Amino acid sequence: MTSQPTMTKPEEGPAGPSQPGGGLQAGLKNRHLSMIAIGGVIGAGLFVGSSSGIATAGPGILLSYALVGTLVVLVMRMLGEMSAANPTSGSFSAHADRALGPWAGFSIGWLYWFFWVVVLAVEATAGAKILEGWIPAVPQWGWALIVMVVLTATNLASVGSYGEFEFWFAGIKVVAIAAFIVVGGLAVFGVLPGVDSDQAGLGNLTEHGGFLPNGAGAILTGVLLVVFSFMGSEIPTLAAGESEDPQRAVTKATNSIIWRIAVFYLGSIFVVVTLLPWDSQSIVDQGSYVAALDSLGIPNAGGIMNFIVLTSVLSCLNSGLYTASRMAFSLGQRGDAPKAFARTTRRGVPQTAILSSVVFGFVAVFFNYKFPDTVFLFLLNSSGAVALFVWLAICFSQLRLRKIIQAEAPEKLVVRMWLYPYLTWAAAAVIVFVLGYMLTDTEHDGRSTVLLSLLVAALVLVVAFVKQRITARKAVAVAEKG
Repeated sequence: MTSQPTMTKPEEGPAGPSQPGGGLQAGLKNRHLSMIAIGGVIGAGLFVGSSSGIATAGPGILLSYALVGTLVVLVMRMLGEMSAANPTSGSFSAHADRALGPWAGFSIGWLYWFFWVVVLAVEATAGAKILEGWIPAVPQWGWALIVMVVLTATNLASVGSYGEFEFWFAGIKVVAIAAFIVVGGLAVFGVLPGVDSDQAGLGNLTEHGGFLPNGAGAILTGVLLVVFSFMGSEIPTLAAGESEDPQRAVTKATNSIIWRIAVFYLGSIFVVVTLLPWDSQSIVDQGSYVAALDSLGIPNAGGIMNFIVLTSVLSCLNSGLYTASRMAFSLGQRGDAPKAFARTTRRGVPQTAILSSVVFGFVAVFFNYKFPDTVFLFLLNSSGAVALFVWLAICFSQLRLRKIIQAEAPEKLVVRMWLYPYLTWAAAAVIVFVLGYMLTDTEHDGRSTVLLSLLVAALVLVVAFVKQRITARKAVAVAEKG
């Protein structure tokens, strides 16, 4: 690890004397990467959290999703530029290390890892609640344990087994959303029989108080409510390092992000707010998607949506464990975590990194059950703004790395950020604005989320700078002895 930003070859794995395996292996097929990229933007938050956004902003929530979606497209374009030039399991953390210095790679890597191990607890608990409702004989903690153990075993088997599970999980989500949009769209335009025409229709966008019933300011509040549901769109750039053709995988995932967000987020939310009035009590009571399915007269709408949400939860849990372990692997590879994290089995699996991540996940699950309103609430809020920190780090890394790539290997710029550097600076400004606006939000815990996340980030930065100073002193001592 060096303090000066230099280009390196695409990751070949940390194979070395201490490695029982040969580093990470290309076990992900193109179809795995394609579905991971498509399904990565469809999180459980879209199904579960959209109702609060609709209640806050009305039909104007479409603008909130469009604004955040545009920001994610820009950030993914920057990340795609860097990752296509140098695919690595560390993704933006490794890029920040080279572009901004070891302190940046260390800090953003550990913060991202922390975010995902907390997500493991959230998703395991959410999945356990659904499963307990179906089979109450098994307690909720038992289901959480079963889910975590099964997906841990999947990740430990091989990267190919992770890819296969994620392929089917993501496939179910994609098919479900696509079917919802098609059926709902037909109902909105009066083509689907059996739908109450007094409820469904484009009139729901402007009636019931107008398109912005709670004022233009509600769009920004809506942004705060939906921004975190987009976390996960960066996963394909981490997984690309274990694919058959990393550069092609990153390029394809980056280029397709626009239509994925437009179809799955904007398309499905558009269907919801046109099928039902935004102020319909059923949206609050049942959730936006269940209420929309109910309005179509589809029997067992709640059960169907619970199955889709469970699939999304399992997908997020599966990807979260994979992502946390690969970030831990990359940190170990760069000397920012114990060396054991960078060791792989003969199947190319970073076993220690996976087990360490899942152990912290189990601890977080325990806190969620025993201290939900104290310890776990702190963990949840203190990791809440990490997504925005990651996106900001990507912006500043791209500003620096573009110059380095152009100087050292311009042929690697197969993906280019649009209107560089202006759109990069604009995206960074929007992220800072959102963080600042969150400080004014006391109704939805925005202020506490930012302050606690900044506290954790400050602690990690202190550790990073202390580590960097110790490393520098050791290097000087070795040089003097030599």
